[in-house]
Amino acid sequence: MARRVLVTGGAGYIGSHTVLQLLREGFYVVVVDNLDNSSEVAVQRVAELAGGFGKNLAFHRVSFGGGDWVFAFFATKSLRKIELWFDAVIHFAGLKAVGESVQKPLLYYKNNIIGTITLLEVMAAHGCKKNRSVTTTIDLEDMVYIDLLVFSSSATVYGWPKHLPCTEESPLHAMSPYGRTKLMIEEICRDVHHADNDWKIMLLRYFNPVGAHPSGHIGEDPRGIPNNLMPFIQQVAVGRRPSLTVFGTDYSTKDGTGVRDYIHVVDLADGHIAALKKFFDDPTTDWDIPCEDLIQERSGSVESDKVVLIAGCGAYNLGTGKGTSVFEMVTAFEKASGKVLQYLTLSDTILFQKIPLILTARRPGDAETLYAGTAKAEEELKWKAKYGIEEMCRDQWNWAIKNPWGYGLPEPPN
Repeated sequence: MARRVLVTGGAGYIGSHTVLQLLREGFYVVVVDNLDNSSEVAVQRVAELAGGFGKNLAFHRVSFGGGDWVFAFFATKSLRKIELWFDAVIHFAGLKAVGESVQKPLLYYKNNIIGTITLLEVMAAHGCKKNRSVTTTIDLEDMVYIDLLVFSSSATVYGWPKHLPCTEESPLHAMSPYGRTKLMIEEICRDVHHADNDWKIMLLRYFNPVGAHPSGHIGEDPRGIPNNLMPFIQQVAVGRRPSLTVFGTDYSTKDGTGVRDYIHVVDLADGHIAALKKFFDDPTTDWDIPCEDLIQERSGSVESDKVVLIAGCGAYNLGTGKGTSVFEMVTAFEKASGKVLQYLTLSDTILFQKIPLILTARRPGDAETLYAGTAKAEEELKWKAKYGIEEMCRDQWNWAIKNPWGYGLPEPPN
């Protein structure tokens, strides 16, 4: 019987690409999403791209709120009808903009942390140490069994690192409310596992996902003004935005702009497949060693230089191990799209496709340079990023020209 995976936030950018890879690997997938920053069209297109495997995809729209959606979802009659239990959960759902989190910290703490705690509570209630015999007549609490979690963490947990590349043992100093929510959730997951070794949790620390599926049928479609570089460039190139804003040109980098580890979203999706395969296909590893025997050192602070190493609750960097500046990404996108990048001799303005590229101050919470050490993921997950910057920009542009307005219709004029 196919493994069954619940994916929260599965209609979003990373979620939709991961769901497609899951289906193609033979998993049965149930997506829950509130569609606040995503589209059900993405789920429909994933089913189409999956071909015959598309029949193994179910979608439920929920209201995430502070976490009540979890209880409501597990009580729904539609869940009973598909006679479903889950072998694992991949948790993408959450707010994700660094800048917005600085302006609205309470919103981020409530949404990201409380939502995750509630999910863990339901998983604990319906998961660990239960008899997995399933019939169509038993109560819901005996139907749902989950103790495997893949959590969508972030490289922002490293803050402004003193030493590069960032490895999983690097100090953790999140500098924004968004990054702190990720770091706090990591700590919560470690505590949950420490209290009950039946839990198996992977904390996947994403660097900067870009690109789109090579078909051009699914990609990133943020609501409102994009918070990330590549969708912003893309929307300027197709005429949806009047200008591209670069936050910070006075960093101590080769061209003054921030440096990030950009990773193709398909590579990132494959990283989740690798994580699940480690759960399911490699039971002889140290995942089953009691965590008390493997705690290296623990501190009471989530902003600690003391790194926790716990079997059964492991962190993995998902990146390429290479840093690329903002201007380098703009140039790479120019090459992929065939657009002309025109430079003027003004001190504060560059023209991109005859549109001003505005240079402005740094955003609060942004690091200067951040790129991954990937040795642990390569060795333990047998995963390595395959795509380079050229392919990332090529697929981003392919998505843009096929879907200039994303999954929706043009926005009404102001």
